[in-house]
Amino acid sequence: MRRKTVAAFIIVLCPVIFTFSQTVENKFENPDQEIDPEEELLTANYHYEFIPDFTYDMVKERINAMDSEMGFELNERIFAFIHYFAVRNRDYTKMVLERKDLFFPMFDSIMQKHDMPIEIKYLSIIESGLDPQIRSRVGAMGLWQFMPATGRMYGMGYNRDIDDRMDPVKATESAAKYLKSLYRMFGDWEVAMAAYNCGPGNVRKAIRRSGGKKTFWEIYRWLPRETRGYVPQFQAMLYLLNHLDEHNLHLEDPTYAVASREVRLNKAFNLEKLAELTELCVADLEALNPSIKSRFVPETNKTMAIRIPEARMAYLEENFSWIGDSLANKPTNLIASASLWNEENPGMPNREPLTYRVRSGDVLGSIARRHGVTVSEIKYWNNLSSNLIRVGQKLYIETDSPPNRTVATTDNNGNKTYIVQPGDSLWIISRRHSSLSVEDIKRINNLSSNSIKPGQKLVIG
Repeated sequence: MRRKTVAAFIIVLCPVIFTFSQTVENKFENPDQEIDPEEELLTANYHYEFIPDFTYDMVKERINAMDSEMGFELNERIFAFIHYFAVRNRDYTKMVLERKDLFFPMFDSIMQKHDMPIEIKYLSIIESGLDPQIRSRVGAMGLWQFMPATGRMYGMGYNRDIDDRMDPVKATESAAKYLKSLYRMFGDWEVAMAAYNCGPGNVRKAIRRSGGKKTFWEIYRWLPRETRGYVPQFQAMLYLLNHLDEHNLHLEDPTYAVASREVRLNKAFNLEKLAELTELCVADLEALNPSIKSRFVPETNKTMAIRIPEARMAYLEENFSWIGDSLANKPTNLIASASLWNEENPGMPNREPLTYRVRSGDVLGSIARRHGVTVSEIKYWNNLSSNLIRVGQKLYIETDSPPNRTVATTDNNGNKTYIVQPGDSLWIISRRHSSLSVEDIKRINNLSSNSIKPGQKLVIG
């Protein structure tokens, strides 16, 4: 252990020594050259991590002092995995630390509800590294790595668009029920976890071969090889995450779960469309709903609960009617299409696109103002699902605007009217005329849906 630590220090210090020797050599080659005092000052920049040393006896003493429902006795196998996660593969442990606050509060709640030891939550670290969308080489999915058949047994279906095994709450509920049933079957949590990994049939076979022994370590040698390492890894992680200070494992920027609420839209819809209508980022919706694989909720899953950030729930509730009306199974294009404008207004000039390369400091709003268009139009022309752009990205912008693009007129009856332009939606028009809401525009114009098209005349006052 000490030999490895010394080697690490040598590797880090060598560049500093080399830089110093170069400076001294240059000084002797040019003795008359004046050297800036600031250049003579060498600042060593050490990039190393202190890994505290520990012994078997130290770890054994800490484990014996742990207040845990799933106490265990240290042995060489468990100690080897503790050394692995604390020293050789600290990056994996840090990754787990980054993710744990996203799921552990929910794990705790579900384990308590099912009257199970809270420590069972650490099993998900061994199963998936707390990645809700991870897939094993044999097809197991999600935080708790359910195979398709076992997932269906616990009500988790899947198709090409939705996989319930990747839903953190559904998967954890199912894992708790399955582990509880395995515990009732074998009467021991360690054996139940072994059965969760290799199946109850293999555990029964190991029990028979051992002569009827009942504990994990008594049947250890007759279990499949992978399972023999499964429970000791769980116990190593259980110890380590309860002794982070002793192993100098800390995070400067942990990740926390976004407060969210569930809503049932009872419609087939596209996640990008929902993001647009609720002014949310698609990536945020995907993170909250990892079971949606292709950004689309089909008709067969229309009753599924969707998690929405708490911060946007008030807006969704206030506008639920028109947002719901816009989420059709085969949604019409609620943003007016420039191609439709040209088809239905042949006398109007076509809009010639130009290519704009994004520069540092650009945002869609400033680019839109510079070219006399709207942000929604730029997003539509470039198939953008969010307002995020990157330096150097090419954007296509149509510059020759049709007449009366943003001008409202008054008809013979004194009504203020507006001609729908390419890129418009009812929401954009309502924002442009702040005295009206989407529902007001629909009521005044006797619209049954939010669908509009270029050239359509709307009364706005």
